Amino acid sequence: MSRETITKNAAAPMDFVRGDATGLSIPAHSEALRTGGEAFLTEAFQAFGALSPDNRITRITQFEKCSGGSTGQKLFLSVAYERPAPDLHTDLFVKFSRDFNNPVRDNRGKYEMESEVRFAAISRLPGFPISVPAAYFADYHHESNTGLLITQRVAFGTGGIEPHHQKCRDHELAEPVAYYRVIIKALARIAAAHKSGRLSPDIAARFPYDPVAAAAADPITHDEQRLHTLVAQYADFAARVPQLLPANITTPAFIAKLDREVVRFRQHEATVKRFLQSNPDLIALCHWNANIDNAWYWHDAAGALQCGLMDWGRVGQLNVAFALWGSLSGASFEMWNQHHEELIALFAGEFHAHGGPHLDVAELKLHLHLYIAIMGVSYFMESPYWILKRLPEVVGASGMLDPIFLKSESARNQLSMMTACLNLWQTHDFGASLDRVLARMPGGINPG
Repeated sequence: MSRETITKNAAAPMDFVRGDATGLSIPAHSEALRTGGEAFLTEAFQAFGALSPDNRITRITQFEKCSGGSTGQKLFLSVAYERPAPDLHTDLFVKFSRDFNNPVRDNRGKYEMESEVRFAAISRLPGFPISVPAAYFADYHHESNTGLLITQRVAFGTGGIEPHHQKCRDHELAEPVAYYRVIIKALARIAAAHKSGRLSPDIAARFPYDPVAAAAADPITHDEQRLHTLVAQYADFAARVPQLLPANITTPAFIAKLDREVVRFRQHEATVKRFLQSNPDLIALCHWNANIDNAWYWHDAAGALQCGLMDWGRVGQLNVAFALWGSLSGASFEMWNQHHEELIALFAGEFHAHGGPHLDVAELKLHLHLYIAIMGVSYFMESPYWILKRLPEVVGASGMLDPIFLKSESARNQLSMMTACLNLWQTHDFGASLDRVLARMPGGINPG
């Protein structure tokens, strides 16, 4: 196969594609990268501005497949430079948008890298406001959804960097809220840098925002009868495993209220989503999934916890309330109960302090709750089915911290996120939030 060939069959492997940004012929998978070797890496790093023209990569010292993540092939790559320098990382992380050996991984998110490649380019600009893995090369071929990203490899557990922390396992941290605080601050700073014009002047072109398309994204696919069925399944789940859930979301009164309100959210989905795209002050460039496992942590010279954010797939302009849920969705319901208001106010304050517009905390909270409700209706109402399917033994678990959950990360995450969602629904009355929006939006009809 020639280096430029793109097969007509999208599922068939290709070796090289022409990158839209650099014009280089970029490898589409690990063996093609191995073929390109040191010569390709040198050319690519120089074209991206990560390596000076008088330097080169002399040797690949590690080329090891990484099985992590849910999309695309990944590699651990180590290199030697002709002229080593303190700012040149030798241990690198390679991510392909495609995985031709695994149809699920190949198709699940191959489009997500396109904006991540653009973000990698702007992350190299002077004065970038937050820590992200240093980018050495990034390019993407839009027609085939084929891309390559090479960054600094985060050395978890060494050199003062903490071990990698998993989401939905707050109980393993001495002070979980400290981690969420630094994530929230980082999200606020990148969003504020965009809103204040301190990032690249062409953000709108690199990361276009279409409020109509955003409102239409991720529709609720369940009809009303299906929603009633899902609530009934949740009621059965709560009766079978009450030890896994806080008592306030297992009562007949709450379940009856949930049954009524999930249908109302489906009926008014379009109005709610228009509302969520209606305030331009809340729309900013941000990470949509900055959960605790998509960051790394260290303590600075003064002993303060700091973080960097990684895995920027699907980065773009979005409602910052979406970013808040993306960063906090893996937090325990206890953390939400204790620090919910504080973290929303922290984002608003940090956002304004770094050049973003003043945000009304109550308004930001309303947007956050509505987004969580939509996610609950469209996604988390199915969680009981998936939890039992992936971990049938859960019925014998002693509680949410039972070691049995080590058998299934997916079941643990589903339980934790569903619990956080429903606990917020009950403690903050999402039905009343819907009423407030319907009273404010043109064409909103409030049947409640």
